[in-house]
Amino acid sequence: MQIGLGQLIESGLLSLANESRELNEARKLTTSGAKRQPNLTTPIGLKAARDARRPSGTLTDRKVVEGSAEANGRSVPIRMVKPKSGKSQGVFLNIPGGGFYLDESARNDEQNARFADALGVTVISLAYRLAPENPYPAAPDDCVTVAHWLTTEAEPLFKTSRLIIGGASAGATLAMATLLRLKDSNLATRFAGTVLQFGAYDLSGQTPGSRLYADEYFIQMYAGGQEDKTQPGISPLYGNLHDLPPTLMIVGTSDILMEDTFAMAARLSAAGNEVDLRVYPEAKHGFTAGPTKMAAAAKQDIIEWIKRR
Repeated sequence: MQIGLGQLIESGLLSLANESRELNEARKLTTSGAKRQPNLTTPIGLKAARDARRPSGTLTDRKVVEGSAEANGRSVPIRMVKPKSGKSQGVFLNIPGGGFYLDESARNDEQNARFADALGVTVISLAYRLAPENPYPAAPDDCVTVAHWLTTEAEPLFKTSRLIIGGASAGATLAMATLLRLKDSNLATRFAGTVLQFGAYDLSGQTPGSRLYADEYFIQMYAGGQEDKTQPGISPLYGNLHDLPPTLMIVGTSDILMEDTFAMAARLSAAGNEVDLRVYPEAKHGFTAGPTKMAAAAKQDIIEWIKRR
């Protein structure tokens, strides 16, 4: 069966493309006149990049519960955002992105609160260890720890065993790597679904999509010390993808990771998994965090998809 890109895009989204296109052009102008990005190869530059991404405020309508998840001899800091109703129908482990080197856990509080209210679930994020101080496998080790903890503690803590896992950008990479590790303990199917937003699934540079980004410095910070970057823990595209939960994949046509997303969707489908691939016209990397109607449509798609799980 042959599928053209146009068939993957819902026709209703095309009417929203102009707004996304205009935002992309505006950002080009802003970037061209912006100050030089900090040098990530220096401690000062790395700190400046992280400080620039810290959230400017906190949630005003509820308290974010900070704690830790403990499993297999490890303890990982987590943040929990509960729905206003107070009762959780499920738990969404939403792994933050940030290129493996930026701490995005607190930055996602507002978005996690919207998901919590729309779905009636508790949303959990984690502060996994960051590169270059803690390169691979520190981050996936931390994500697996939290996922393991949830499989045993969700019922007593949240009175539910319904679990969803997901992430955006590096968070999507880590979500897939986590599921592949959970398969070793027959725990992957404890999650009812996976939501992957514009992830990087082949950090080795060996596939056409991967060659577009594998030489980026943040990839080298995270996995540069590994001789074989086709290890599934680094590049989930090369993993045994059979018997995984249903997966929603989100990506834009202007995202450098679009080809990588298509490759991952194809391999997941070929392995017999349920895959729902959604492609958004003129949307760039990270677009769901933006103010456009396209971003709102994608977030509503995520909400409706999770509800069906």
